[in-house]
Amino acid sequence: MNKDIAIKVCAGTGGVASGGEEVLSAFRNSISSAGLEATIYEKCSAHRVGCRGFCAKDVLVDVIINGEKTTYKHIKPDMVARIFDEHIMKGNPVTEWIVGEAYFNFHNKQTKVVLSHCGEIDPEDINAYIAVGGYKAAKKAFASMSPEEIVDVVKSSNLRGRGGAGFPTGIKWELGLRIESDIKYVICNGDEGDPGAFMDRSVMEGDPHAVIEGMIICAKATGSHHGYIYVRAEYPLAVKRLQMAIDQCKQSGFLGNNIFGTDFGFDLKIFQGAGAFVCGEATALMRSIEGKRGMPTPKLWRSAEKGLWDKPTVLNNVETFANIPRIIMNGANWYRNLGTDRSGGTKVFSLSGKVKNTGLIEVPLGVTLRDIIFDIGGGIEGEKSFKALQTGGPSGGCIPAEFLDTEVDYESLAQVGSIMGSGGMVVLDETSCMVNTAKFFLEFTQAESCGKCTPCRIGTKRMLEILERITSGNGKEGDIELLEELGHHIRATSLCGLGMTAPNPVLSTLRYFRNEYESHIRDKKCPAAVCKDLITYSVLEEICNGCGACKRACPADAVRGKRKSPHRIDPEICIKCGTCFDACKFKAIIKI
Repeated sequence: MNKDIAIKVCAGTGGVASGGEEVLSAFRNSISSAGLEATIYEKCSAHRVGCRGFCAKDVLVDVIINGEKTTYKHIKPDMVARIFDEHIMKGNPVTEWIVGEAYFNFHNKQTKVVLSHCGEIDPEDINAYIAVGGYKAAKKAFASMSPEEIVDVVKSSNLRGRGGAGFPTGIKWELGLRIESDIKYVICNGDEGDPGAFMDRSVMEGDPHAVIEGMIICAKATGSHHGYIYVRAEYPLAVKRLQMAIDQCKQSGFLGNNIFGTDFGFDLKIFQGAGAFVCGEATALMRSIEGKRGMPTPKLWRSAEKGLWDKPTVLNNVETFANIPRIIMNGANWYRNLGTDRSGGTKVFSLSGKVKNTGLIEVPLGVTLRDIIFDIGGGIEGEKSFKALQTGGPSGGCIPAEFLDTEVDYESLAQVGSIMGSGGMVVLDETSCMVNTAKFFLEFTQAESCGKCTPCRIGTKRMLEILERITSGNGKEGDIELLEELGHHIRATSLCGLGMTAPNPVLSTLRYFRNEYESHIRDKKCPAAVCKDLITYSVLEEICNGCGACKRACPADAVRGKRKSPHRIDPEICIKCGTCFDACKFKAIIKI
């Protein structure tokens, strides 16, 4: 009799959206119907796991028989029966559904610390976390380490805040420990609002106990007895699994009174944000928890001195806390040596855009942008040319090809006009318009401005109006200089980080892609043929065979011509929708 079989089904948000829960049910039903534990295997189980990282291949399924793992991609419920019959019952893997070389290249070139359990354990089962060493770090911190020793280890590790600013975590904790107060708080910032970012969400969904364990250790180090996990309500799966984890911890004695049999108590609650991007800013987040409008306040002191309800508050983001158990167990030197001299450890990024392999990645700080895009990411989709990488979310900048060998750390990215941010990376290729890209991100930050300070409220609105004018063909001389002037003023005078960084996409694209702005303004042309009002569609008569597909598809009846004769497009009628371009199979229609 064989020993055992384990089936792991991706059930992160991407996996669930692709049908992961239905796939899991199908496997469980098949196991139950076959009675495998009594006939072939001593142990046979199917369980959910968190995000596997390579989101483009969901639903991902591991079939592990006697330690030998086979990974399947794009699995649907109706595919389960064949896998079960051929692979699990007869021992013959379904080869055409197995992941290829790209999958292994994507994973093998990463260094996983925060994501080491995501995709491996059931996030809804505390025993699964304990089985891989979970809560050993917290027990060690409570049993044999003083608060000062915990803080010293975190300081020595060179861990910097992964929420974007990169402030040294150990220094923040040291201040939280030193301040005397009857009440102190620990807050985890899970309000991840950047477009295209899903790092914190995936950790909260795939390894919630790691975040909670990091917070428990922080509570011990700073003498805090109350904690909040601030999660945006748009993350229902993360909220569900975090609450399950909190309940399980209370039942196990890891939260509440007398943690691990000591006289130390720590109470942890979830607070759901209402979707305001600005509440990712520390002071706005704390005002939101207090029941006030989520608006930033001037930082006259650090939150570790005076934060939530004017009490000392240590606030870190999800990824920062998830690193803590590994640092306590493996030591400061181990973590510090993973990164650079100035930034220890690894960083999780969401890799998206015009890249072949999109998904969640974790790399050591100090790796180059080229390594991420062309090794892990597999290069540019459609073999097109790389144009730029947008990092740091809507507050970040666009980095051109000439800086592909830039190392990924806080200082290096800042030198080329961008930021680390929380970890969003959007790859842009030759078909991307940099003016339109800057407008897209500014639309977001302008809409999310809380409106409290004039530079952000009015300044970003004026910048957006100029960009809208430029992309619609109504740009004028002096617009570029005005954008630069406004951007620098907003940076210097805004109240919080949102306003201070909102001009970054515009300023960075002006720095490296000024010629595209000039082409939009002076030539009334969009070089990438993206801006609708600046596009002209035309038929190449030497290619057009008069099949009529474009004519039938055109909603404005702007295509003229007889069947089997070259057609033409009437520019006076054309509404520039691009339907004819998409309909032509012979590439006889171009946009210029």
